[in-house]
Amino acid sequence: MWFTPHDYQQTAIDKALETPRCGLFLPMGLGKTAVTLSVIAELLYDRLELGKVLIIAPKKVAESTWQDEMAKWDNFKELTVSTVLGSERQRRDALAADADIYITNRENTVWLMEQYHYHPPFDMLVLDESSSFKNPQAKRFKALRKCRSCFSRVILLTGTPSPNNLMDLWAQLYLLDGGERLGRTLTAYRHNYFKPDKTNGPIVYSYKILGPNAEKEIYRRIGDICLSMKGTVHVPKIINPITIKLSDTEMALYRKFAKEQVLKIGGEEITASNAAALSNKLLQLSGGAIYDEDGRAIVIHDAKLQRLKEIVEDNAGHPILVFYQYKHELERLLSIFKSARELKTADDLRAWNRGAVPMLLAHPASAGYGLNLQQGGHIIVWYSLTWSLEQYLQANARLCRQGQTETVVIHQLIAKGTVDEAVAQALKRKDAGQQAMLDAIRITVKELS
Repeated sequence: MWFTPHDYQQTAIDKALETPRCGLFLPMGLGKTAVTLSVIAELLYDRLELGKVLIIAPKKVAESTWQDEMAKWDNFKELTVSTVLGSERQRRDALAADADIYITNRENTVWLMEQYHYHPPFDMLVLDESSSFKNPQAKRFKALRKCRSCFSRVILLTGTPSPNNLMDLWAQLYLLDGGERLGRTLTAYRHNYFKPDKTNGPIVYSYKILGPNAEKEIYRRIGDICLSMKGTVHVPKIINPITIKLSDTEMALYRKFAKEQVLKIGGEEITASNAAALSNKLLQLSGGAIYDEDGRAIVIHDAKLQRLKEIVEDNAGHPILVFYQYKHELERLLSIFKSARELKTADDLRAWNRGAVPMLLAHPASAGYGLNLQQGGHIIVWYSLTWSLEQYLQANARLCRQGQTETVVIHQLIAKGTVDEAVAQALKRKDAGQQAMLDAIRITVKELS
């Protein structure tokens, strides 16, 4: 089968070919992988401009997504690939192999640059889900910062370049232009476009954009090397919040813990030392179980499990993708739904897309980036929601993407009167994150006092 790009994909291909250091900020599901492979193939074989290409991606994407896309289209079958994963010996062997493309996960970034003493022998760098490099203090960013000039071409790929705020753009753009457009340092970027937001005396906890003109100026400055477009392929979706009522006893337990931050169950005492820890424990409680101080899961209720059973029965014959947050949720789901399968390997992904997995269990942090799951189903259930807006959007986009032929239905299991409601509202407002979580917990505690 031959890959023939849509008009918007051809626009992205042309942009990347004419711009040696390019950011393709395309909406999720619009085929960024095939677009990038088209660029690589032309530069390698038609223009003879490249020798070796390095792709850094989330682990599960590095394991199979790029390889599967190459195998899918005849255009890319001449490309050779070496996957740099596994033990150090396996990674070294993969680097020694003769290939056009070398793919590794972002956790290996520092190790990989150290292997080459920060002079990597690759002509082109592709950062798949470049928002993983948004933190200028992270070791992975610093490793690439040292050797960014070694690459004659760089492509940043992401559907969410600034998932939390525009501050997230600076580090990613620096890897493209060395600070030419947004400033040589994050401090300079802040000074020019932001002002303090939440403060405590001289301590600044967060910043906010100076105003619409500053935002427009940021976009104007990066417009020559970055391409952003709204998706021209519309996959309809339905967000379906499902309210679940806990028993009076269960709610009394929940409220007591929310107020006192101490819970005694069966001789065990569970405490939450701060707002973040309390939010974490309350989310666990709303899901039906909670970890004690020794890391053992104590089961409180099965309300969400029972509701999920009903969803499975109502959608008999239709595979369901379930997102969970905690390991004890995964264990309980696997114990109740015997045919369920945890997404761990490329084989699990391929089995799902073949329709061989009736229920696929995935954590949004590991399955929320780049994976093509749209062939396997059109129903998502969030057993427990996440405070991370980026993870939420990326996870939903595993089914809401090009090639999906059905309306995607996204069920949210929400325990009434719990922190679940605050998370759902924050996601709806698109302000989910650490601060939204802290604010919600403070309000909860205040109301119960």
